[in-house]
Amino acid sequence: MKVVFRADASRLIGTGHVMRCLTLASSLSSEGAECLFICREQTGNLIDFIRSKGFRVDALPETGGSSCQLDGTTHAHFLGCPQSQDARECLAILKTTSADWLIVDHYGLDSRWEEALLPCCKKLMVIDDLADRPHYCHALLDQTFGRPEHDYLGLVPPDCDLMCGAHFSLLRPEFSALRKRSLKRRANNRGLQKLLITMGGVDKDDATGRVLQSLKHTALPEYTEIEVVMGHQAPWLHSVQTLAKEMPWLTNVHVNVENMAELMTECDLAIGAAGATAWERCCMGLPCVMVVLADNQRLIASKLVQAGAALLSTIPADGDLEPLLEPTTFESEALKQMSLNAAGITDGQGLKRVLEILIKTQAP
Repeated sequence: MKVVFRADASRLIGTGHVMRCLTLASSLSSEGAECLFICREQTGNLIDFIRSKGFRVDALPETGGSSCQLDGTTHAHFLGCPQSQDARECLAILKTTSADWLIVDHYGLDSRWEEALLPCCKKLMVIDDLADRPHYCHALLDQTFGRPEHDYLGLVPPDCDLMCGAHFSLLRPEFSALRKRSLKRRANNRGLQKLLITMGGVDKDDATGRVLQSLKHTALPEYTEIEVVMGHQAPWLHSVQTLAKEMPWLTNVHVNVENMAELMTECDLAIGAAGATAWERCCMGLPCVMVVLADNQRLIASKLVQAGAALLSTIPADGDLEPLLEPTTFESEALKQMSLNAAGITDGQGLKRVLEILIKTQAP
């Protein structure tokens, strides 16, 4: 089976789209599939990182992006060029390749691009979490917690296989492997000892630094250790590393971690963005104070708060996180209850479920 992924990473859109596609590609490869990527060379791309994982990447040239608004796409600025141009460039790459599956994970693409690329693939799958534009596809994955299938009524063909909800979350196998150990540890939780801060792989607006500054004015237990996770593309990485040395508590900054599941297992509370990492935290039963960093994260945050799986905070320019990081937040019973609620959101088997559907429904 040959699978082609169309996804981008940049300082504007972050790394989440590429990372979840890499998770799926790695598992497909382990099943014998040949996987390759098409990515645009935007600032902050992960092309070299994808290649380091053993996958071929066909790179599309970076564009000025000024004409991208002319095609009427709501999220065209994420693509950096008109859909028609992107489609032509992808067709040129795929004209000699017959893909069993073309998987597209991009807010800047919709049914017009998908229809143009159909001649190059036997089946097409969309990964989305917005439900705000039409798609022409055989399968669609939306891993948003509480996402009902009827949100895509009229946006996809009637025979489209819909995979909606957090039980389809694309989490790397190590999360399900460590889930039991993580949940057992939380059952015996003695309060806050390790705090994890993860605001996305790029964090272009320095949310991490603002959280650390806010924490200086928060009554964390004196024995608390802080673990910060960032990507090497983060523009504020050096600033955060400097700030970490000034913190009243031992603060470690981890870059491009390969053991996120283990790190989450060892932590008692997280302060994190309401993006794709939310499903990793839920799988591990890690309580979280969530921060909304983009409009598309608001639904995720509100659903998890309603489920009692997280608290919600903001990062004001002046002020602190103290309203939500009161001593009661650190108490073991409060953390245990939030952990139980979070663990019920996803069991970490979503990748397996998606693989089964892709393999089962692939064209002969």
